[in-house]
Amino acid sequence: MTGGEVAGILVAVFWAILVSFLAVALARLAQTLKATTKLVADVTEQAVPLLSDASATVRSAQTQLDRVDAIAADVQEVTSNASALSTTVASTFGGPLVKVAAFGYGVRRAVAGRKGDATGDSQRMPQKAPRRTVIVGRAVPAARRGKRNDRNARD
Repeated sequence: MTGGEVAGILVAVFWAILVSFLAVALARLAQTLKATTKLVADVTEQAVPLLSDASATVRSAQTQLDRVDAIAADVQEVTSNASALSTTVASTFGGPLVKVAAFGYGVRRAVAGRKGDATGDSQRMPQKAPRRTVIVGRAVPAARRGKRNDRNARD
């Protein structure tokens, strides 16, 4: 055998090994593609019912949101009506009620003043012992306490 024949045999063996490796790789690639195809088919079978369920759920949620919107609109209308009613009641009865309360307070003060005159007291209201007022750890001076008590007595 000559050197050219040996080189030809080596090249042929090399190509045979290379073709064998490529054949094995292609066979494995074919198996992977079959498995991927089966997986996609299974996912499709399971995804279609899930998508229909999700669609039904979204429709139901939309219906509920429409109901909540209607309720919120009704609550807003009730709130505005209650506000208008409150304003009407306050303007209608507020002034007269304040006047009646002021009149009652004046009558009580007048009756209390007359009771003091009937018993022979020279003062209208009996004076209480001065209280000591504490503000943040300090006592208010007696002069300020006296002014406050005088103001309360005049009212």
